[in-house]
Amino acid sequence: MKVRNNYNRCLTNFACSIRKYFGLDYSHKTLDIVDEILERYNPKNVVTILLDGLGTNILEEITYANDLFLVDHIKSSITTVFPATTVAATTSVMTGLNPVETGMLGWDMYLKGIDKTITTFLRCEKGDDSETPLPEASEYLKKHMKTKTIMQEIEEKGEYKAFSVIPFGDFPYSTTDEMFNDIETLCKLEGKKYIYAYNMEPDQTMHQLGCRSSRVLEIIKEFDKRIERLSRKLQDTVIFVIADHGHLNVQNIFLEEYPEILQCLHRTTSIEPRAVNFFIKEDKKDIFEDLFNKLFGDDFDLYKMEEVIASHLFGDGEENEVFRDLLGDYLAIGKTNKTLLCGGNNVLRSQHAGITDDEIYVPLIAIETRKWSFWGHELFVSKTSNLRLLVRVPICRNVAELT
Repeated sequence: MKVRNNYNRCLTNFACSIRKYFGLDYSHKTLDIVDEILERYNPKNVVTILLDGLGTNILEEITYANDLFLVDHIKSSITTVFPATTVAATTSVMTGLNPVETGMLGWDMYLKGIDKTITTFLRCEKGDDSETPLPEASEYLKKHMKTKTIMQEIEEKGEYKAFSVIPFGDFPYSTTDEMFNDIETLCKLEGKKYIYAYNMEPDQTMHQLGCRSSRVLEIIKEFDKRIERLSRKLQDTVIFVIADHGHLNVQNIFLEEYPEILQCLHRTTSIEPRAVNFFIKEDKKDIFEDLFNKLFGDDFDLYKMEEVIASHLFGDGEENEVFRDLLGDYLAIGKTNKTLLCGGNNVLRSQHAGITDDEIYVPLIAIETRKWSFWGHELFVSKTSNLRLLVRVPICRNVAELT
């Protein structure tokens, strides 16, 4: 089994570079390019802005006719973790651990301890339209999953400060304007700090309209303007812009239309529609494997779980104590543009979690700002913009003036 995700140059490694800069232990390789930037600039503020779904191919292809600030500042393209999806990837970005360690594998997961397949972030049972959180699911995830964030660890250590600017975090926001305002305000506070900001776009719009729609281009261009504007206002700051995964316009396959497949299932599918976890009845395993490959082998690679575990598909590191309980008997991974929907999966126009380039490659964007005293003013220069940004503003003497 070939693993396409590069666990020496992925989002986990980016997070380990952040951990290293703020004096935390880390258990995986760091990214040399990030280490070099942080060592050379030694910024007071490190800001990570994660734009959900903004994969490298989407960013470059959909904006090819536009002169974008973000594209100009791409340092490298790295891979996400497996699967290429928000639950797994954002957890790795926030912890510096691989999915095999965190146990956060996908949008839907089977929790053996409560014998239910739940929608991970919502804590409700898969297919529950009311999205009613299950207390037992919350308790199980809290007990077994490793989700303690870099921000929490920095705060606990006490040497530096850290903040989460996410819709449900320390600094919750309801609009993108609020997100950028919060980042700016926090950067102006005294002391060395890490700020992690997450935005659900353009992923939400991609799912609904397709990943190459005109509306997606508008959203990307607006982020481009906002991030360039933010970089003009900040000093002594490095801004990293990354994504958790890319996107792919898809054709949906409904397993309900294949009763011979459903008859093999012990329970509903889990993980993702392009990284599909199957729990199979004991007397149906041989039938299922042959039948699946006949029906869907052109679009999905099917692996036994023994192969998945041996391949380290979910990354290296100490296995989460419930990792193997989360896995079914087989895993089907999308290699074309098809999805497999079953029992509560949403019908979407664009998806992710497979192994195509569109899904697994994400940009590593870095914007460095510095300051110099100049005739009683501060001179701010965006170092990586070839001096395209040159702004003079009065020196502020204290935090009150900055906020």
